[in-house]
Amino acid sequence: MNRDTSPHRSTDTSPIVFVVDDEASMREALASLFRSVGVRVETFSSAAEFLERPDPDAPSCLVLDVRLQGSSGLDFQRQLIEANINLPIIFMTGHGDIAMSVKAMKAGALDFLVKPFRDQDLLDAVSAAHRTDASRRELRKQDSGLHACYQLLTAREREVMAYAARGLMNKQIASEMNLSEITVKIHRGHAMKKMQAKSFADLVRMAESLGIGEKR
Repeated sequence: MNRDTSPHRSTDTSPIVFVVDDEASMREALASLFRSVGVRVETFSSAAEFLERPDPDAPSCLVLDVRLQGSSGLDFQRQLIEANINLPIIFMTGHGDIAMSVKAMKAGALDFLVKPFRDQDLLDAVSAAHRTDASRRELRKQDSGLHACYQLLTAREREVMAYAARGLMNKQIASEMNLSEITVKIHRGHAMKKMQAKSFADLVRMAESLGIGEKR
């Protein structure tokens, strides 16, 4: 296994590209290309080797050869999906055909490059993949924060938040919950504070992201 041995690697959160190819010459050529433009890279000779690596805390993508010894790149793509590993994949092949590329793209691959390809085409594909993964990670971070805040709400506050997200006024919520209107206002205020909502519209957006408040 060939890995980037930069001394700051352990704390570096800059984008990284993983290369999985069973041809040593191809791995070295791609590693050299990425390093020449300042992109962090780690290379692996098999899918099994790659799976031993923990998920990096940085935008990343996978450059994967379709034809690997043992299992194919398409089989490995399916493994990643089943393992819920959401990593942008750029396939490369010297024997590609339309059916193979369509299958890969339908399964979520970001790009499919046929060897020999231009260096710039691969670099552009990796750049796009890093942007995609950075967005995914940011959304996951926001979602995690929302759930953490939601856990702070009491049962009453959650119920009021759900009713409010459905568009009910305080008076209507009070009737539904058999509470006074002032009590509903207090619960709603507490919910907004704990959820760190800047406005009622913000609270509604949060409820939608959490999947609560839908009309039944």
